[in-house]
Amino acid sequence: MEIVWVLIAFVMLGAVLTPVLRRGRGGIRLAVPGSPDAADPADYGFARQEELDIRVPGPDQDLMDTLDLVQRTGDYRGAAQLLAGTDAGSETRWQRVQAFAGAASLELAGRPGGVSETPGGQWLRVWRLEAPKDAGAAAVHAEFLVQQAWRSGSAGTDEFRITLEEAARACGEAALLAPGDPVPYLVELSVARGLGYPRERFEQLWLKILDRAPAHMGAHLAALHYWCEKWHGSKQLADSFAQAAAARAPRGSLLAALPLFAVHEHLPDVNLVRTFYRSEDVTKAVEGALYAVHSARSDDPMLAHVRHMLLFFLVRSERWSEAMDQVIHIDGHVGALPWTLDEDPAASYAVYRALAVAGYEANGGSPATLPR
Repeated sequence: MEIVWVLIAFVMLGAVLTPVLRRGRGGIRLAVPGSPDAADPADYGFARQEELDIRVPGPDQDLMDTLDLVQRTGDYRGAAQLLAGTDAGSETRWQRVQAFAGAASLELAGRPGGVSETPGGQWLRVWRLEAPKDAGAAAVHAEFLVQQAWRSGSAGTDEFRITLEEAARACGEAALLAPGDPVPYLVELSVARGLGYPRERFEQLWLKILDRAPAHMGAHLAALHYWCEKWHGSKQLADSFAQAAAARAPRGSLLAALPLFAVHEHLPDVNLVRTFYRSEDVTKAVEGALYAVHSARSDDPMLAHVRHMLLFFLVRSERWSEAMDQVIHIDGHVGALPWTLDEDPAASYAVYRALAVAGYEANGGSPATLPR
């Protein structure tokens, strides 16, 4: 991902820097972290980079406790019980399915197995074998296959296609086990993106989701990827989809923030226009997302997703106090866009957090003045 706009010249020269922006009387200047001129996020009690949790966007203690237990013991029953007790149509269930699948996928990547070694994620295989009628296990398995395909880095290859076709079959099995559950269809949205479903087929899939969970933010984010120019549709289609969802969003819904995610999908690889992040279109999308955040329930499981995206844009537009407000609410968990697009999500987030702190202090802020 493109680093911060002021670093472009350094990147072109081949310099390897992770600077922090500071604003002095002469304008923007650079301060290397660790120097006397650099702001320190630790002064605010923020988590160290190595402590940042890349598995989830925000706190879910029940999930973390269960996931730790499953990975430590290899016993899937805790995961089965947690998913069985989570409302099928909720954003929380979708996030937990993704988390369990992601954990199994990362385990397998780190421990592929061998002659004398059990492969990582074995608990998921055992879960499917011992509980073939468990809808939660079927959904996690389908999502696992999707993540395996996208993590492979082999998009467009026969291996990628075959894995996603297997995931599509797994989605169908999961849907049969729980007819009213939108999660299997949400998983299939990623299959649709990878296999390039024709528009008619995609819209049939989307209608099934709307019948089950019309205001599901996670579903809309997944569908947005399909419509984006770099996948199947066009920028106009993606923007229209996001704007329509925001317009019909009920009060308190985070769907009002969807246009900001659409803007992020179409960011240029290299931006040399300093005022881009203060343009009318970007500002309007940011304001819509801020409105959504302020109107949403404090326990909305998708709230952290929106705050993470807001942090990215607020730093880019140099709205330091508002950026710091997002950091206060999300610090400690970084399993969300835009950070997960990088190989090291924690490092990517830490750079933007440091920029927010530096900009805040350069404009008179300090740990003592930051409201919590």
